[in-house]
Amino acid sequence: MDFKLTEEQQMLKDTVRQFAENELKPKAEHYDRTHEFPMEHVKKLGEMGIMGIVYPDKYNGAGMDYVSYAIAVEEVSRGDAATGTIVSAHNSLCLSPIYYFASEELKQKYLTKLTTGEYIGCFGITEPEAGSDAAGTKTTAVLENGSWVLNGTKNFITNGGPAQVAVVTAITDKGIGHKGLSFFLIEKGTPGFSVGKTEDKLGICASSTTELVFDNCKIPEGNMIGKRGDGFKIAMHTLDGGRVGIASQAVGIAQAALDAAVVYAKDRKQFGKPIADNQALQWMIADMATEIEAARLLVYQAAALIGTGDRQRYSKYAAMAKLFASETSHRATHKAIQIFGGYGYVKDYPVERFYRDSRITEIYEGTSEIQRLVIASNVLREY
Repeated sequence: MDFKLTEEQQMLKDTVRQFAENELKPKAEHYDRTHEFPMEHVKKLGEMGIMGIVYPDKYNGAGMDYVSYAIAVEEVSRGDAATGTIVSAHNSLCLSPIYYFASEELKQKYLTKLTTGEYIGCFGITEPEAGSDAAGTKTTAVLENGSWVLNGTKNFITNGGPAQVAVVTAITDKGIGHKGLSFFLIEKGTPGFSVGKTEDKLGICASSTTELVFDNCKIPEGNMIGKRGDGFKIAMHTLDGGRVGIASQAVGIAQAALDAAVVYAKDRKQFGKPIADNQALQWMIADMATEIEAARLLVYQAAALIGTGDRQRYSKYAAMAKLFASETSHRATHKAIQIFGGYGYVKDYPVERFYRDSRITEIYEGTSEIQRLVIASNVLREY
């Protein structure tokens, strides 16, 4: 088994890392403080092919594999986790259901603009009463005279503010649980569709997280994605891919924390020597480096399984990658603050931001508890 990256993957890694170092990292603190959406960075990432990295040239995508996607999200997140969130939600959550399940007409109209970054996309499942429980969805879609009419509210929607395209779930058939769930594409500017409250978050502050409000929002019948009642199946397929994106983001944050901690430990002197000479700190660094490398390999394995047709195995590894990488990121950022000591607690240094940014990776796109349920369910079926 060869763990070496291909020439194309290594070139991508080097290119995105250079962009992250030169463009993202220097401005990350500014965007974190102002909560300003980093549109300039998103447009440049679109020009680089990152906003449609795994989708074919037919739809203006870069046509690369999912390991390349994981590499790109990690490197972007290493420079700025908020931008990593934007890239992951756009690629994994919005574009994926359109590419795999939408009509060719919708693909030609929207996917070709989303893959270039001309359009930004968002994905709406979560509601005030339906987070991990998609069957609790209250948003409805009723077919009237050849149009779907949507009513309801989505919340905690990444990219909700700037997105030109939203892919959302709604109940089309009541009383049958998740079997009555369907997917729809709604374009910004459609009457009855508005952006509600913008959340003021602990971390990833430059990413937009909002409500989406549908008030008798009328869309064409052809804007349904997939078949009526296929919403739960599409959601599960999409979230598996999303978990690889968030796992990659978590690895990027953890790596940034390790980078900062090592540089600081070698430079900071106490008792006449660098604090890196102390065994207690060396053990922290060893644990961080080992766990990060293990998380990265698990992410690559999950990414490599996408598209193989082995859905059960892929679903298990995607959940494993998301669980382990997110909790690794939490531990790594915690240790980084400890290595910095008092300086780690103030905003003069970036490690407190890494800690805040990492926390969400254990929550969104399936909490750590949900990942454990997914993993256990798959393992139990194997025996």
